[in-house]
Amino acid sequence: MPTRITDPSDDRVRDYVSLTDVALRRRTEPERGLYIAESEKVIRRALAAGHRPRSYLMAERWLTDLGDLVADAERDGIPVFVADHDVIEGFTGFHLHRGALASMQRPDLRPVDEVVADARRVLVIEDVVDHTNVGAIFRSAAGLGVGAVLVTPRCADPLYRRAIRVSMGTVFQVPWTRIDPWPAGMDLLRENGFRVAALALSEGAVSLDALAADPPERLALVLGTEGDGLSRRTVQGADVVVTIPMAGGVDSLNVAAAGAVAAWALRPR
Repeated sequence: MPTRITDPSDDRVRDYVSLTDVALRRRTEPERGLYIAESEKVIRRALAAGHRPRSYLMAERWLTDLGDLVADAERDGIPVFVADHDVIEGFTGFHLHRGALASMQRPDLRPVDEVVADARRVLVIEDVVDHTNVGAIFRSAAGLGVGAVLVTPRCADPLYRRAIRVSMGTVFQVPWTRIDPWPAGMDLLRENGFRVAALALSEGAVSLDALAADPPERLALVLGTEGDGLSRRTVQGADVVVTIPMAGGVDSLNVAAAGAVAAWALRPR
């Protein structure tokens, strides 16, 4: 039977405390081996990817809609917590209106060469710190045929709640891992048969149209952080620098938009 929570300080739901505090979640989730999945669609995609729940938290009205998940949880001894909306808001810090939350066991990251083994196109996200942008990049990657995503050591966590939500759960669909060290990791990509393209405004860059007209069989496209773009070492170390032709006096796009445009233009044929 689901367990009713009436006290926001109940230690049994500590996984869900202060979910709006970005700094806290970025610090504690990896250390405690968990991440938070929000909404029925996202939870189901996480389960379909083989991720294991630690517990569920939902308002009572969702017990019916998520009855199969509740039944599976009871069979497997996974706690299901139920609380009124105001109680949930009291310890999570936000109004839950997407059905349910799940505290999920964070899977171990796989080696880079294993993640990219079957990919023809890879996106590398360098030091992007906005979780919304990270989630949007994953959603584009899933929809546009990107085989894998790699994130650098200082990039925001793709399993942060907001990144997962913006991605619509596609962070569970697209193979990904961290590439460390970076930018030295470009050599590892080359060893796996990839040509490395840096998406940047740089003298001598080729246009996206030119690269798309004769793309390499395997390509890793590197996207840079908000504002500053790619580091100088990355631009200098890439095999080619590519830029998106722009009009209207605009010199660049948001990193997630730029990644989507480039992924579409360079999609495997």
